[in-house]
Amino acid sequence: MKIQFIHHLAQRPAPIRLGCFILALLLLWLPFAAPIYLLVKDANLVSILTMVLLYVEFIFLLRIWGKYVYQEPHILQHYGLEFSRNNGVDLVWGLAIGISSVLILFGLQGAFGWLIWQQSQVFLLKIVLEGCIVGIGVGFAEELLFRGWLLNELERNYKTNISLWTDAIIFAGLHFIKPLAAIIHTLPQFPALVLLGLTQVWGKRWRRGRLGLPIGLHGGLVGGYYIINVGQLIKYSGQVPDWVTGVNNNPLQGVMGVLFMSILAAWMWKKKN
Repeated sequence: MKIQFIHHLAQRPAPIRLGCFILALLLLWLPFAAPIYLLVKDANLVSILTMVLLYVEFIFLLRIWGKYVYQEPHILQHYGLEFSRNNGVDLVWGLAIGISSVLILFGLQGAFGWLIWQQSQVFLLKIVLEGCIVGIGVGFAEELLFRGWLLNELERNYKTNISLWTDAIIFAGLHFIKPLAAIIHTLPQFPALVLLGLTQVWGKRWRRGRLGLPIGLHGGLVGGYYIINVGQLIKYSGQVPDWVTGVNNNPLQGVMGVLFMSILAAWMWKKKN
């Protein structure tokens, strides 16, 4: 009976499949995560350990899901996570586009006099290495989740544009799983996150379903901002309101950030077509 239910999941609507997968992941994760919450006192360490555990189990469950639900033993490759020269080139290209976009965004604001470049007070090479590691890590995790598993599940039931917009909106919305005050505080970044979600789907479709470009682009954007922010390389001059440059110094919460994401999205859409 259980085997038949698993096999029949492939014919169920996408919301049911998504719900079953998430439930299975939570049931697999909670028995291991609970002792960490109970025994480890450092909140930051708890967060790191539980999130790493969750993602390792996510990848493990993906392989089981692909094998038994869809009879696809290489489901990760089906999602676009292939180890090939083309995907490697896409990854490097994406990193270059992402980092360049961040530098152009802040460079223009500097040219307009809206910010002042500063010499870093910390060892910059260390920050650059950290930024690359954090960027690629975030890019890999979020792109496999959203442009790999989630997008694939949506595309099995829905038309191309419905899958595109649903994936982008869910991607943006899940960044707001936080207390209400924090949601209201960071809500201005929602349009830019939707645009990023659209850009990543178009990027994957442009590169024939490979995830290298979306991972690299996502990683470049995150890593580039990490280097500038953590390295304390800029200081805003206050010549324009922060809703122009970015509320809370977050470029995604400002007009300039949304404008740049719109340009990047339009360029990726054109390339996809």
